Amino acid sequence: MMGISSFDELIRVARQQPEPQRLLFVFTTVELPDDCTPEQQARFHAGQGGALTPLMCVDKTPEEIGTFSDLLEESRQVLQEWEIVFVAALSGKNGCVPRTEDAEAPLNSMVESIKAGSIGMFIPFDSHGQPVLFGPS
Repeated sequence: MMGISSFDELIRVARQQPEPQRLLFVFTTVELPDDCTPEQQARFHAGQGGALTPLMCVDKTPEEIGTFSDLLEESRQVLQEWEIVFVAALSGKNGCVPRTEDAEAPLNSMVESIKAGSIGMFIPFDSHGQPVLFGPS
């Protein structure tokens, strides 16, 4: 699912897959680590760098999502502030949609990967639904 240019395109592509999908979402904030250097602190205050901190996980089928506005509104009921949401897809088998129980281990794995800074396999969006590009750290 690389080359996704918008959240709506992500939903459309997920709905077009040969097997049913369950989308996995990890909502994060960007924080300054306690052990940061003055240079890292300056970059952070300039809007660069920082550490991604997972705040909440959600799994939904593409049909349960609707639009990015729907997802944003629902997420804000639980979580007032988040900055980046990472998305991955879990494919079903033999026409069966993956269950929420099936998503638990992959979501935990996503959280651990994000904490470790390994985010290349996920699609990140900001709180406006725009794809996020990460530069070199």
